[in-house]
Amino acid sequence: MRARDDGALLTERFEQDRPHLRAVAYRMLGSLAEADDALQEAWLRANDAGVAGVDNLGGWLTTVVSRVCLNMLRSRDRRREDPLDARPGEPGAGPSGRDPEEEALTADSVGVALLVVLDTLAPAERLAFVLHDLFAVPFDDIAPMLERTPTAVRQLASRARRRVRGGTVAAAAGPDLRRRRRVVEAFLAATRGGDFEALVALLHPDVVLHADRMVVPTPEPIAVTGGRTVAEGAMAAMGRARFTGLALVDGAFALAMAPQGRLHLVLTFTLADDGLITGIEVVAEPDRLARMELAVPA
Repeated sequence: MRARDDGALLTERFEQDRPHLRAVAYRMLGSLAEADDALQEAWLRANDAGVAGVDNLGGWLTTVVSRVCLNMLRSRDRRREDPLDARPGEPGAGPSGRDPEEEALTADSVGVALLVVLDTLAPAERLAFVLHDLFAVPFDDIAPMLERTPTAVRQLASRARRRVRGGTVAAAAGPDLRRRRRVVEAFLAATRGGDFEALVALLHPDVVLHADRMVVPTPEPIAVTGGRTVAEGAMAAMGRARFTGLALVDGAFALAMAPQGRLHLVLTFTLADDGLITGIEVVAEPDRLARMELAVPA
């Protein structure tokens, strides 16, 4: 009878905590499909282990999910040399039946830039930062998961925090920064909303868009000139905008597209003194993306 009571308690508590556990797993893995896989694996492990002797059931379930995610991240790290793993598929397609709209909304709520930066962290750094900085788990509780001391875990989280905030690249302060942010945000809003005239209004009549050969892809880089022509191209690619968010790229406001939390391309902008966009650079070549430093806007 007691075993049945424990099983019912575990089932009830797991379902009660599912939104929190899924939030932890998503920030650890950057993909709803992988987060749901992690929860399924965590449920199996928790059910096999039982809850006898567990005083803090919520904290224990968070630990079980975090350990599963850590193993998945380490496995992913070992596959980094696989081109299919390094470069996600067509951004408009959701993984294995996952609703792309749900994936995009979730990425938006967390922050595309944060997901991109988290994806650059080592598994241990990511776990330390996510659990401590995003979910207020004490370092003493994280340390056993990583088999390190609380002091070492604190250092991991600190290194991750510097990456999230921009490392050595600092954005210029003042009115120009705020103006650039407004323009880039307006570009994204117009593209997402399909507002062609609002987009044209942001572009200089002689704006030039450069896209490297991996963007389409094409044998050679592409150059497009003219406000309305550039706006038409942006509208044609508006499906990609739902996986795109504001980011700091090498200290300047830009847009990063990251389906399933993996960086796919970056758009950087050149502005005239009057605030109109005179140049757009679209970068998708992996080597160029790897040289960029991305950070989360304040």
